[in-house]
Amino acid sequence: MDQTRTPETETHSQLLTITEAAARLRTPVATLRYWRHLGTGPDSFRLGRRVVYRRDDIDRWITAQHDSQAIRPR
Repeated sequence: MDQTRTPETETHSQLLTITEAAARLRTPVATLRYWRHLGTGPDSFRLGRRVVYRRDDIDRWITAQHDSQAIRPR
């Protein structure tokens, strides 16, 4: 089977469902839904009826969370 990556398959592999995003963040799906409601979690969007997350957006959000914690005095 040919494992050639095209821009279309590469983009699709970068999209995570809310369940996959929650697993990557090691947080419950309900928490991710709450963060989405508040607008405080990683960027997400609807693709049809599904909420999806870009892997890069999750990684960027994690980095931003880390950086904001590092700035605070301890």
